[in-house]
Amino acid sequence: MYAKIMKPTIQLKRLIAWAVLAPAVMLMLSGCRLSYVLHAAAGQFRLLNGSVPVEQALKENSLTPEQKKRLQMVAAIKAFGENELGLKKTGSYETVFLHSPQSPIYVVSAAPKDQLSLITWWFPVVGRMPYLGFFDLDRANAEKTKLLGKGLDAVIGWAEAYSTLGWFHDPVTLNLIEGSTLSLVETVLHEMTHTTLYVKGQGEFNEGLAVLVGKKGALLFMEKTYGPTHPLTREAAESIHDEELFSCFVASLLEKLEGLYNSQKTYEQKLAEREGIFEGALQQFEVLKSRMKTTCFLGFGTHPLDNAYLMSIALYHRRFRTFENLLEKSDGSIKLMLADLRDVAKKEGNVLETLQE
Repeated sequence: MYAKIMKPTIQLKRLIAWAVLAPAVMLMLSGCRLSYVLHAAAGQFRLLNGSVPVEQALKENSLTPEQKKRLQMVAAIKAFGENELGLKKTGSYETVFLHSPQSPIYVVSAAPKDQLSLITWWFPVVGRMPYLGFFDLDRANAEKTKLLGKGLDAVIGWAEAYSTLGWFHDPVTLNLIEGSTLSLVETVLHEMTHTTLYVKGQGEFNEGLAVLVGKKGALLFMEKTYGPTHPLTREAAESIHDEELFSCFVASLLEKLEGLYNSQKTYEQKLAEREGIFEGALQQFEVLKSRMKTTCFLGFGTHPLDNAYLMSIALYHRRFRTFENLLEKSDGSIKLMLADLRDVAKKEGNVLETLQE
């Protein structure tokens, strides 16, 4: 699922993902807060019940010509993902929710101030999740306030799209067809990846893989649809270029913080010294921006840096080069890479650690 940090915004396409937890409503297992589960179920029902078939929406006059053009493209993106990339066929994105341009999900993440680890919440089907998703901003703000009161770093983001992992037929939302064509292609392929291969409780693997498939798959889609020299194809290539730069930057920053947090210094010393690392990172990023070819990451740092903010970003972007290496070992074939990763995912343990070994 794609997401963005709440204002001040960071312009990232998939900062925080959230698989809608409606299956938990049906199971009603202990460990889930009933009010939260019911809230998620109500929001999911509103989206599904308020969606209409794509064909019907294209006949109505509520969409602009550009929006209709993008909505028509969704079927081609799905077919490309299924036939060329080996992504799973589902009934998702055959309907569209047109009642609001607002992104449907607000996402809350939290982390200890002296550790690079996101707080997680357990849910049936998907396991431990490194965020909570809300359909209501007031509820999200209340959860953030509660987490801050526990002495944690906390941040609110908003999701551009979400996946129910095949449990329901997810709709296209209006915000997707109001955005850029590249963002639409990346988002659909990203969410299809979650439905194709999802390892319970391993968010960094799931999101890192989906980012890789979304971006590399979008470039392949643009090349096949428009040709290698088309502006959209060049934009897709530039998006990958910036992803590589940003991924290395984030990995380097987190390595410095890990060195500090793993030291024998006191809690107070760690909190004081991390501010210096944050300031240095912001200065480094100002230099890095001159090498970027898109505006995707230019919002970095408009939100105060803390562990929750950085780890939410890392969830998506820290391991991009790792997945690029895996793709290269599969001769550049996303289909082959996914097949190999399915075999690895069947084994017990952390998939990323297994791959790195």
